[in-house]
Amino acid sequence: MQSLVNKIKRGFYAFMGMSVFAALILFVTYNYIGSPKEWLLKRQEQQYQQKIANLDFKINQMSNRLKRISERDDKVYRVACELPAVASEDRKVGLGGSDRYQALETYQNSEQIIATYKNLDLLGRELYIQSKSFDIVDKRAKRMRDSIAAIPAIQPVSVRDLKYISSKYGFRDHPKVHRWIKHTGIDFAAKTGTPIYATGNGVVEPLREHMSYYGNIVIINHGFGYETYYAHMSKKLVQVGDTVKRGQIIGYVGRSGRVTGSHLHYEVRKNGRPTNPSHYYIKDLDAQEYDDMIFVLSSPK
Repeated sequence: MQSLVNKIKRGFYAFMGMSVFAALILFVTYNYIGSPKEWLLKRQEQQYQQKIANLDFKINQMSNRLKRISERDDKVYRVACELPAVASEDRKVGLGGSDRYQALETYQNSEQIIATYKNLDLLGRELYIQSKSFDIVDKRAKRMRDSIAAIPAIQPVSVRDLKYISSKYGFRDHPKVHRWIKHTGIDFAAKTGTPIYATGNGVVEPLREHMSYYGNIVIINHGFGYETYYAHMSKKLVQVGDTVKRGQIIGYVGRSGRVTGSHLHYEVRKNGRPTNPSHYYIKDLDAQEYDDMIFVLSSPK
């Protein structure tokens, strides 16, 4: 009987010991480690903060890349296109009212979240400003490219075929009317049938009234205020409305109209007024250099 009582006591003491130990474990866990739910929440919060930190790092990387692109835009692209740099205050555009982030204030670590959202907004707005700048640069570059291709820039008769300049731009004693009048172009003396080249890209225009003294003539509108006249042709190879390219043969030298010999009368007009054609081509090319230039211009792009 006594042994049974002792066994019961030992079992009771063991049970009490285990209960005390379990209570101690629970006390330590809840007060110093936290409940499983709290531990899970802390774990999730740590992961969340790490993701925010990674996002901030990537935003900072993109911001630095955008800064380098903006510097190239201001110092290279816009300079090449003769555009002013974008003002720094325009690149750092405002973010609007502070109440746009009010809904985020209810979150834990709201300051960190709001700061990240502000950085994202700033980056997005700076990207928008840079995109608009590239649009402007692209339009200006295309216009500059088109104007460079359009402005008269070569001699209309080959150096190899040119005999001499029979009449320069300016006042002269006209060989037909025998009085001093202004010669509005340059006369390139060459034999009949010599090719005539368009001096810039453009579109063939209709003839003006009272131009019979020009004989067979082609007028090219190059845009940007420029026109060129090619007169006294023996034959025209282009028609009104045709698009022509610099270096393209548009006709042949002749002696049609009011002339005393075979030549090309060539005019350059800027905003409707005659200007000296000698300002619009290089005069010291040799025959081979001119032929090479025409070969490059006439080659398919």
